[in-house]
Amino acid sequence: MGESTVLTEDRGPVRIVTLNRPERRNAIDLVLRVELAEVLESASGDAGVRVVVLTGAGRAFCSGGDISTMRRMRPEEAVPRVEAANRVIRAIWNSEKPVVAAVEGAAFGAGVSLAAACDRVVASEEAVFGTAFTGVGLAGDMGLFSSLPARVGPAVAKQLMLLPRRLSGVQARGLGLVDETVPAGTTLDRAIADAEQIATAPPLALREMKQLWRRWAADPSDVLGFEAQAQARLFDTADFAEGIEAFHAKRAPQFRGH
Repeated sequence: MGESTVLTEDRGPVRIVTLNRPERRNAIDLVLRVELAEVLESASGDAGVRVVVLTGAGRAFCSGGDISTMRRMRPEEAVPRVEAANRVIRAIWNSEKPVVAAVEGAAFGAGVSLAAACDRVVASEEAVFGTAFTGVGLAGDMGLFSSLPARVGPAVAKQLMLLPRRLSGVQARGLGLVDETVPAGTTLDRAIADAEQIATAPPLALREMKQLWRRWAADPSDVLGFEAQAQARLFDTADFAEGIEAFHAKRAPQFRGH
């Protein structure tokens, strides 16, 4: 049996959760999304954990969904796949513990969604962010339509999704997608230091803060359902199949709207 796709380490009250597919730049496959959700849910229920730090092994935070596992499928087949990913986001949003993202290297597609869902995002100045979903004929999921507007505002979020471009960590901080930037290679240390400071706050107050944030605007959980339905419909399109084929062929996709 291979090594787990998600590793955990406790440093006092801080639980470090590491996406562990460095050979795939921590792309999210079906196994990883299940293991990550279970790990985050476990951290939420562990009285010894005050704060969670989420990071990636190797040179990337998360390069998005694992395209090698994607194919055209009927919506009813796609819904469980998308919901498994959304379970990860629910685990972050519904957790009683603050979650700090430590982003080194690439955060593309679902990697942006994953980081944006966290309560604090610390990134390398040289990190690279990009929504990327439309490149394979998809709209976006894992809470992107709630987390991204909440961080950068609705107008900027639309532009980042309509005209996907790669942002450096510094550019992402300027837009509000990132809360703090640090030199490359120091992101995890800074995130842990921040988490240790957060961990000195009263646990009950932190729990109430997390619950209040969920009620701050319209219930973001509604967005997850709508995203899942939209992504499932898009999984059964010729454009999605073309996006996957073009990705593997390393060519520009030709989308035709069917």
